[in-house]
Amino acid sequence: MKSYLKQYMMHLQMHRKLSANSLSSYERDLNRFAAYLEHSGVGAVKDVQKHHLGRYVAMLKEEGRKSATITRHIVSVRAFFHYLFDEGVIEQDPSLRMESPKPEKKPPLVLTMDVTNALLDAPVCDSPSGKRDKAMLELLYATGIRVSELVALNMENLKLSLGFIQCGGGGFRERIVPFGSHASEALNQYLANGRAYFLEGRADSDALFLNHLGTRMTRQGFWKTLKKYARAAGAGEEITPHALRHSVAAHLLENGADIRSVQELMGHADISSTLKYTQQSRVRLKEAYTSAHPRA
Repeated sequence: MKSYLKQYMMHLQMHRKLSANSLSSYERDLNRFAAYLEHSGVGAVKDVQKHHLGRYVAMLKEEGRKSATITRHIVSVRAFFHYLFDEGVIEQDPSLRMESPKPEKKPPLVLTMDVTNALLDAPVCDSPSGKRDKAMLELLYATGIRVSELVALNMENLKLSLGFIQCGGGGFRERIVPFGSHASEALNQYLANGRAYFLEGRADSDALFLNHLGTRMTRQGFWKTLKKYARAAGAGEEITPHALRHSVAAHLLENGADIRSVQELMGHADISSTLKYTQQSRVRLKEAYTSAHPRA
């Protein structure tokens, strides 16, 4: 077994040109697998059967290894046996139907209201770019729309006096989404004292939000803007446009909005996409109860 492992590592180094980190990862995983086989009384690679591999994966699960770690081990073992089969060392590959565990789904990141308010208050509105950034952040949080929907908005999609936007299309559900007074005030400031600055001396544009070139703000541009204000608010690098969208749904449900209304607002085709936020809300409620109740 050890001689074949050595040959395989040489193959990876010479022919696959893997990095030192990748080589180290393969070697560590396969040495772990070889130790398991030795402990199970399997001394030769030709004697390895499917049930040995199944028991190995079960053992990794019992040890509490994460799904990503188990998947990496499986990939290493599969690649090793594919090599042995191609080289004619074994007549049958026992790893052909090894199934990787389903990836763990992390709960969506939901910002606290303190962090949310700090983020929304971070733009300094004494410049056209500050007014634009404030309007974009306020509208994103007010409506829960996707960042791609935000930057795709045209002037005709904004019904400022009525307090709603028309968004969607391009693969997303078309819908009418309301917004409140904070977003309305920020939009008024941007349209009155900001947007024209980006258009000065340039061709007119239908886009609601413009960059310094006078063209439509891009997803990448807004991403950088959000990261800047997240740092300024002390909110950390983990905040993404989608985290803000998650927070809108969770905050609405925490404050009593019915789930069907939130589903419509978020543009979820399936209510199961909205239900995950109710679970998150229950977790936050439980944490608040445990920390605050005197007899919890």
